[in-house]
Amino acid sequence: MKIITIIVARPQFIKSTTVSRAIRRHNDLNSTIAKATSIDGIIVHTGQHFDDNMSGLFFSELAPHTPD
Repeated sequence: MKIITIIVARPQFIKSTTVSRAIRRHNDLNSTIAKATSIDGIIVHTGQHFDDNMSGLFFSELAPHTPD
């Protein structure tokens, strides 16, 4: 299964952190349960805030990985 999170501005950065952590937690549990399916979490950043001070900080501090 794939879940795509589209991030445009600051509120989505904050909200997407919860989703990304839940996906990671699910996948960690999935590794111990053979029948469960893993989730491919894809982050799409629209680039509205391309400055590192505006978006880079959120990815380095909150998100588990950089946008795809």
